[in-house]
Amino acid sequence: MILADDMGFSDIGSYGGEIPTPNIDALAARGLRFSQFYNAARCSPSRASLLTGLYPHQAGLGHLEEVVVPGSRGLHGRLETRAVTIAEVLHGAGYRTAISGKWHVGNTHGVSPWTRGFDRSITPPLGGLYFPDQTTKNRTTLYIDGRAVPTSSPEVGRGYWYASDMFVHWGLRFAREAEAQSKPFFLYLPFTAPHFPLMAPRADIARLRGRYAAGWDRMRRERFARQKALGLFPQNARLTPRLPGSSPWSTLNAADRARFERIMEVYAADVSRMDKAVGDLVAGLKRDGVFENTVILFLSDNGGNAEGGPWGVAEGQDLGGSHSRVFAGMNWAMLQNTPFSHFKHFTREGGIATPLIVSWPRGIDPRLNGSLVRAPGHLIDIMPTLAQIAGATYPTTFQGHTILPMAGRTMVPAFRGRMLTRATPLFWEHEGNRAVRDGRWKAVMRFGGEWQLYDLSRDPTETRVAVRHGTMLRHMAGEWEGWAAASDVDPWQERYDAGLKGPRQNWGGSAAEAEHP
Repeated sequence: MILADDMGFSDIGSYGGEIPTPNIDALAARGLRFSQFYNAARCSPSRASLLTGLYPHQAGLGHLEEVVVPGSRGLHGRLETRAVTIAEVLHGAGYRTAISGKWHVGNTHGVSPWTRGFDRSITPPLGGLYFPDQTTKNRTTLYIDGRAVPTSSPEVGRGYWYASDMFVHWGLRFAREAEAQSKPFFLYLPFTAPHFPLMAPRADIARLRGRYAAGWDRMRRERFARQKALGLFPQNARLTPRLPGSSPWSTLNAADRARFERIMEVYAADVSRMDKAVGDLVAGLKRDGVFENTVILFLSDNGGNAEGGPWGVAEGQDLGGSHSRVFAGMNWAMLQNTPFSHFKHFTREGGIATPLIVSWPRGIDPRLNGSLVRAPGHLIDIMPTLAQIAGATYPTTFQGHTILPMAGRTMVPAFRGRMLTRATPLFWEHEGNRAVRDGRWKAVMRFGGEWQLYDLSRDPTETRVAVRHGTMLRHMAGEWEGWAAASDVDPWQERYDAGLKGPRQNWGGSAAEAEHP
């Protein structure tokens, strides 16, 4: 189960991107791509939902691990005991379980991989780890099976390692330990790429020099054309316009264009090197003779990240190096989320849409290779899917605690070309931003705003409000209220976000981030 961190919907080649991702695209060519799959709009909530099969608030993480609201129902900053993890469930089916990468669902509150079902683990305290000589807070230590180890220790990796490579090295090691014990393995591989501060090896950045000279406006149009050619969107779908605060590329001076090019080159190198690590993983599984019967899922925890505002961040003499500070920012996040509007934090498609690739040579009908699954899906569907594949039983009680029932449904019928159906709508809440997806209809509300309705069968990019369907909108708003009351969703207050300085902007942060450097 491979999770990218802050990667946009269209960054990889099989979803229209120009970033070189041949290894991930090869998984798509021999498996399935889901065209309408959703995450939970933010890091910790998505990880909680992915790991438990519950909505984020049910699992205890309606916001980041850092946000703990006393007396709340779902803002606890940690996985709750009313939820079980996939690792705990698969243990019951004889699996050996491991995580190699970012956790961020309660480590600072005593909830860690080694306490929630993982036999082996190597994790940073939070995220944003790339190189062994980073000196920023929370990037100087790793936990190996709960034991703190300096990132500079030879135990972590040989030479001047890069995190995506290092996590795959450990992941293969953990998988081989399971094979040596004649046990099936579950490997959770949550990369720290491409989360800020963006970093990549110099050679990878150099290979992309000049790739982004055309700028975000033209490159969004080019990505969208490729997405239509790939069948991800109909020919009459519309590209969303730039949001207020975003500049046309044509209005920038030469110095600003060069600065923005360097930023996106680092981001793209971050994604491309992650792809290389995925290729190493696949090669290792093939050498071990287990690739054909290994289920591989690849997805992202939220939409592209616009934090840093329209100008992004580019600090340091060696952009992309271990002592630099680079944020892609709002303008490039528009490209990353092509063709959608908005970003991480928000419940527009740009915040919650993720690519999902499923590879399983022995389990997916080969006649379906390279095809699209168009039924809407969500992170809550992964627990029931993997439990079914593994022959595992999802418990009603675990270690003396009553466990909430799974919120999703299995995706296994799609592996045989059968239709996927859903008995209930899909729901979202993050920072007061709301959404409901019920069949072709999606209702969206920004915090403090009004509900808006879209017919995604006719308007998959949310460009035309369906103003004539007020009855449907009121019905869906009522459905959301009922779900929220039953799913531990607390009323949001902006003061809960201690990092927010002033009113929240379209990029998820405050106006101070929009200043020209």
